[in-house]
Amino acid sequence: MPDSWTHLRQLTNARIALGRSGGSLPTRALLDFRLAHAHARDAVQSPFSDELLRTALAPTGLPVLSLNSAAPDLQTYLRRPDLGRRLDEPSRESILSHAAMAKPHDLAIILSNGLSAQAVHENAAPLVHALVDRLTAARWSLAPLVVVKNARVALSDEVGHLLHARIALILLGERPGLGGGDSLGAYFTFDPVPGKNDADRNCVSNIRAGGLVPEQAAAKLASLMLRSRSLGLSGVQLKDEESMLGSDPVPVLPVHNPTTL
Repeated sequence: MPDSWTHLRQLTNARIALGRSGGSLPTRALLDFRLAHAHARDAVQSPFSDELLRTALAPTGLPVLSLNSAAPDLQTYLRRPDLGRRLDEPSRESILSHAAMAKPHDLAIILSNGLSAQAVHENAAPLVHALVDRLTAARWSLAPLVVVKNARVALSDEVGHLLHARIALILLGERPGLGGGDSLGAYFTFDPVPGKNDADRNCVSNIRAGGLVPEQAAAKLASLMLRSRSLGLSGVQLKDEESMLGSDPVPVLPVHNPTTL
């Protein structure tokens, strides 16, 4: 049976106007759903390549530190979100030894697989390149890039605090939906320190080719973080006063995407 909303499918890839076959979905829609669900599961289970990311980040000229969260493997990471929110002890000692010789920084950028390694592999490096160009032009001092396996969002507070950074920004894969498993999320906190809550963070989400492309996301993040540093705040107290990029509204939220927290 045709659906009267069919014309709306030209405007979105959301699962609307699928039609009906009696009281059920048509076979095509059901198979598409199962395929999308399989792709989402693959995205969560896909292996994270630290080496691939380090190679892609090399042109920034910034050192790259490789660390691990307290979640030793993916299955533990999925079942114990609390372990993904802190470093394991060897990583903590490693970053402390580095920070002892370092000066304070304006920004620490942390990258992790989160819930989709695919999203990080495809979108993180282009975003970091564009962001580094903008912030170095504004004379920001940047801490070494930090790649952490199996991290949750709050881990950026610990890393940023240990590196004496005024702002901590973490980029990690969002929970895959049925429209794609390549969506990257970006969260930043002013004055990061363990114990900050979700209301202290800002989020720019859906960074990917089919959403907010990395260059646009870098522009939005740079604008927000410049204001964050100037005002000395982030989260619900930091309002986005540039609601549009081009003709499309930008999905900037004062926290949060709970999928990777």
